[in-house]
Amino acid sequence: MTQVNKEHISGVFRNIQDHICAGLEKADGLANFVQDRWERPGGGGGRTRVIRHGNIIEKGGVNFSEVYGKTPEKILASFGLTEGDFFATGVSIVLHPENPWVPIIHMNIRYFEMSTGTYWFGGGIDLSPHYIDRDDAAFFHGKLKAVCDKHDANYYSEFKDWADNYFYIKHRKETRGIGGIFFDHLSEGKEHSKADIFNFVKDVGLSFAPIYTHLMSKNAVKPYGQTEKEWQRLRRGRYVEFNLVHDRGTKFGLETDGRTESILMSLPPEAGWEYDFNPSSKSKEADTLRLLKKGIDWNS
Repeated sequence: MTQVNKEHISGVFRNIQDHICAGLEKADGLANFVQDRWERPGGGGGRTRVIRHGNIIEKGGVNFSEVYGKTPEKILASFGLTEGDFFATGVSIVLHPENPWVPIIHMNIRYFEMSTGTYWFGGGIDLSPHYIDRDDAAFFHGKLKAVCDKHDANYYSEFKDWADNYFYIKHRKETRGIGGIFFDHLSEGKEHSKADIFNFVKDVGLSFAPIYTHLMSKNAVKPYGQTEKEWQRLRRGRYVEFNLVHDRGTKFGLETDGRTESILMSLPPEAGWEYDFNPSSKSKEADTLRLLKKGIDWNS
């Protein structure tokens, strides 16, 4: 039986990065990922893979990292500790499409371990459409529910609520998109072993390519014009606001001296902000704004 240790987890995450990149390149049909290997001065490193100027993907990244070393004092303090080393590995993805009808997507799966023996898994997938399509939302959430239900009947409802609350732009009082699932600090307990949780996290990672390539192929053929591109830039602006103000992964990466270029690859190639912009109440843009709320049952 394979031991679920940090070396095994890291190796599986590397393979998931390979699997996702291959699927995205095939679906895009033009662009290929460029790999940039990097090393962290304090220990470890990673493989940043960036794709640009494709048929469908304007800019995106699929990153793998494995970092370790002395835990920064700020993170130690948050754990109530005074000393200890850490190990962290994960895969992080953000894709910004060219066509405004194709949604932005984000995924992250991660494992964190302290030399004291404390460990946990975290991650999730969320979708940020520029224009919300209810059929796409139902497809997306249905696929995530199927992954969750395979491992625990309570996972989907719990992790969906977690995503609604996490991917919320407080200063705008709107969700970043249609949510998805989000989980953190999962470790073994009465109901699930470490292997059980890892298998769930692995299945989340493997679900990414089939889900997003479907959304790519379905929506990339839709026509668009200047109005849709301007709206896309405004929605990208909201994405930037969340990532720089609220996102824990961004903060963790910067606080642990991660590679800045890899951490900020989540930002779009261009974004926009208009002062006090309010679309016409009967427009498709206004329809999307009305759906950027917590607690929507997209599967109904």
